[in-house]
Amino acid sequence: MSDFAAQRARMVEHQLRERGIEDERVLAAMGEVPREEFVGERRREMAYADAALPIGSEQTISQPWIVAAILQALELQGEETVLEIGTGSGYSTCLLGRLSEHVVSVERHAGLARLAAEHLRTCRAQNVELMVGDGSRGVPARAPFDAIAVHAAAPAAPPALLEQLADGGRMVVPVADGSEEMLTVLRRRGNEFETVALAPCRFVPLIGAEGF
Repeated sequence: MSDFAAQRARMVEHQLRERGIEDERVLAAMGEVPREEFVGERRREMAYADAALPIGSEQTISQPWIVAAILQALELQGEETVLEIGTGSGYSTCLLGRLSEHVVSVERHAGLARLAAEHLRTCRAQNVELMVGDGSRGVPARAPFDAIAVHAAAPAAPPALLEQLADGGRMVVPVADGSEEMLTVLRRRGNEFETVALAPCRFVPLIGAEGF
């Protein structure tokens, strides 16, 4: 077992399973995807630290537990079409690709989108579609989505994204209320949305027409 593989195994057991991540598909995916390939050469040795890491353009790759909590809350079974807001380095995108049928991912920074595309080719993600644009507006032409993952904090769940969520679908979004941010799950039931707070969190702000 390589050193990174050993670190990955420890991450799954100690950072994820011991802290309440129970979805075996999520645990397996995070045990297989090489996080060190998505953090940049300078930070490879810190890839499995229990912390967020900078990836350029004032963006970050979230700490492993936060990534796993989002994936678990989406309740993916493998047949879903997923919208991701904030591609970043492509790490979560790669994981979503392993857990669902198809992923549409929107990144605001063109440079990060190009970098993510390289990473996704390396991890052989064949079912991922990358776009550059205002993620707060979603991708109406491709809606509805069975699940939506937002990797940036918004003042509230963006209405455009709620409209694009399929009935029964789940959206996970960090909601910023004053100085606090809460990772929040919304499940659509017709025109109503059930809301559950998951955990305090810290994300970069969602910049766009329906963000900050």
